[in-house]
Amino acid sequence: MSQVGHEWAVLPGDRPDTTYDASAGATGVPPEDRQGHRMNHRRSRRVPASAGLTALALTAAVSGCAFSPSSTPSTSPIRGSGDMVTATGEQASVSSAALTGAARRPNVLLITADDAAPGDLRFMPHTRELIADRGVTFTNGVAPTPICVPARASLLTGQYTHNHKAYTIEGKGGGYTSFDSRNTLPTWLRRSGYDTLFIGKYLNGYGDAGTGTARKIEPGWTQWRPTVGGSTYNFMNPTLNINGRLVGYHQYNSNLFADQTVDLLGRSQRKRKPWFMWVNYVAPHHGGPLDADDPQLRYPRNPASWVKTTKPAPRDRNRFRDLRLPQDPNMFRRVRHGWDNGAPMSLLKRRNIREAYQQRIEALQSVDRGVARSVAALRRTGQLRNTVVMFTSDNGFLVGQHNRFGKLYSYNDSQRIPVVMSGPGVPRGKRVRTAVTNPDIAVTIAALARAKPGRRVDGIDFMPLLRMGYRGRVVPTEAYPVHGGTRPVYTGIREGTWTYTRLRRDGVRREELYNRATDPYELHNLAGNTRYAAELARFRALDRRYRDCAGATCPKAVYLPGDPPAG
Repeated sequence: MSQVGHEWAVLPGDRPDTTYDASAGATGVPPEDRQGHRMNHRRSRRVPASAGLTALALTAAVSGCAFSPSSTPSTSPIRGSGDMVTATGEQASVSSAALTGAARRPNVLLITADDAAPGDLRFMPHTRELIADRGVTFTNGVAPTPICVPARASLLTGQYTHNHKAYTIEGKGGGYTSFDSRNTLPTWLRRSGYDTLFIGKYLNGYGDAGTGTARKIEPGWTQWRPTVGGSTYNFMNPTLNINGRLVGYHQYNSNLFADQTVDLLGRSQRKRKPWFMWVNYVAPHHGGPLDADDPQLRYPRNPASWVKTTKPAPRDRNRFRDLRLPQDPNMFRRVRHGWDNGAPMSLLKRRNIREAYQQRIEALQSVDRGVARSVAALRRTGQLRNTVVMFTSDNGFLVGQHNRFGKLYSYNDSQRIPVVMSGPGVPRGKRVRTAVTNPDIAVTIAALARAKPGRRVDGIDFMPLLRMGYRGRVVPTEAYPVHGGTRPVYTGIREGTWTYTRLRRDGVRREELYNRATDPYELHNLAGNTRYAAELARFRALDRRYRDCAGATCPKAVYLPGDPPAG
């Protein structure tokens, strides 16, 4: 059911997708899993530093700022003002700390999945019931650089990719070695008196064999429990660095991460001081070991049809065997005059994508149970009332939309991420349509903790948005070569319902412009339509203005509908 390997995506200039059409079958959504959440203890083994790190070989196959400690991110500006503006135009300075309504600073539990798309939440009943229904759903979560390392680095810094400089997943400017971790969210929180705890997947390349990093503890963390090296993608045999000690497990990794979470939440230290915990699940990212129904094993003589698959927990395997692919109008469709289309796909490849989609949803069931166990542990230990719980993903994921399978593309299905949160100061059952981003999450957590960032942050504190109606906002986007490179493949702007992207190649101007209000599936590129020349000119100017922004020069204003910013 799975395939080993690194993160991946296809961009212009990469090997094109080979060919195929949606297989069907009745839609099969299983009933909500109401089983108890039992601890699944398994025997662990000690692992020497040199062992267990290359059990899963990683492939490189393609498929699918400056220091400024002076400003605490306590407000979200409108139209360049440092004040909050209400719908009636009144000014009021409102901080995250005030909005939580808590006399003491809240704990923060951040749970992330790897490659989960917003639509996947409908298959996660516990996450919806325990977080979204009891809090806020952000319906326009955005990953400005929708691929793993850059997105996670933004979660750690509050910065866009061109400022934190972890541009891609490997090679020049990519992976763990490209990231400066000495001045990040956990160090800011630690200075402000928080305990900081990490569990799960860190940045690609951390702990890889031959790098000498398997036992390294990243700055700022009081509890450090990441997966190391190739074991990150071995769902059945992960190795954790537990505060400098390597421990191997014969256990499904999502269950292991949930066990580790419950263990740390139950310790007496959690009640002595506020804490921040980041639990980063690997699912539904692809990984191994392979199963018989994975395309590589099922069709060994047809590699052109292969797509990478994840590894569901044994109890969830084939739970969604009748699940159909999304029936969106952009499925296996090309955009006329679009530059980021994939090649037409064969029927067999489309069937393999359906299998991969099924397994993604199956793998998310264990993540969903982990969310439930975490919330239950908070309630059992009396910490839930003072804990902000967030669930999100690093990027979205395409499963056939625009003839693509993967991430990093400039389309909505790649850039959109699920973001839900609950806890003190968070309204119950509310949907917020204003855009929020990965960098905003770091800035918001720092504001909740009343911690001072050690970098010039590009994101905003989004807590004040919870008390407002819809606001427009400009979000710069960018992407870099998957296998190394610091020159962008594309830059762009998301603003309101508009998406603008420019391919950045010397001597070439190729652009896409979509209005998702009238074209939600981004099938009609307006960049060449003279009727939209004024809009195209405005977005070109916004792209020039913000593609190299830093800190205060990044777009932080939110504004009333009908009052968009000029270029």
